[in-house]
Amino acid sequence: MLKEKGMEENTLFVFTSDNGPHKEKGGDPEFFNGSGGLRGIKRDLYEGGIREPFLAYQKGKTKPGYVSHMPAALWDLFPTFLQAAGVKNKPSTDGISILPTLKGERQDGHPFLYWEFHEGGGKQAVRMGDWKGVRLDVNKDANGQIELYNLKTDPGEKQNVATKHPAVVKKIAAFMQRAYVPNKDWPLLPSEFAETNQ
Repeated sequence: MLKEKGMEENTLFVFTSDNGPHKEKGGDPEFFNGSGGLRGIKRDLYEGGIREPFLAYQKGKTKPGYVSHMPAALWDLFPTFLQAAGVKNKPSTDGISILPTLKGERQDGHPFLYWEFHEGGGKQAVRMGDWKGVRLDVNKDANGQIELYNLKTDPGEKQNVATKHPAVVKKIAAFMQRAYVPNKDWPLLPSEFAETNQ
């Protein structure tokens, strides 16, 4: 359609999703193997809930057949679109433009990525290089145990190696603390629930 309309050269086409497969309204993630062998579905912070396909194309701009393994997130799209459109004044966001990666250039990514989810007892996750830390039930214990996975060797997050790498766990815990921003409308940690109930 872009080709037919003469818009192929000045349109950046992106195909992705904001979460993994779901069970809502009768969805059956297992029927089509929607997580592709990864652990978890929508509302999980394991890879099956947050790792998504990402395809991008713009004639003459993106590198055909190029595959990048640099972790990126949806919040990187806004700065990417601004750079692609030639916008000079960019607002301050957590995202980085991944336009160089889309062009097939080497690019340094985020030092870490952080997610949180408020349902199901509260969850936090950090991706740092090949390492992924997941903390569950943070509504009850803000400093609970962190599960640790090496996504390079274990993308399905089946082997929790936290006890073997305490220094990595400590660093991920520090990133979780640094990235978390309290919000009275979205309490996550036990102390915030205590304040809400007073």
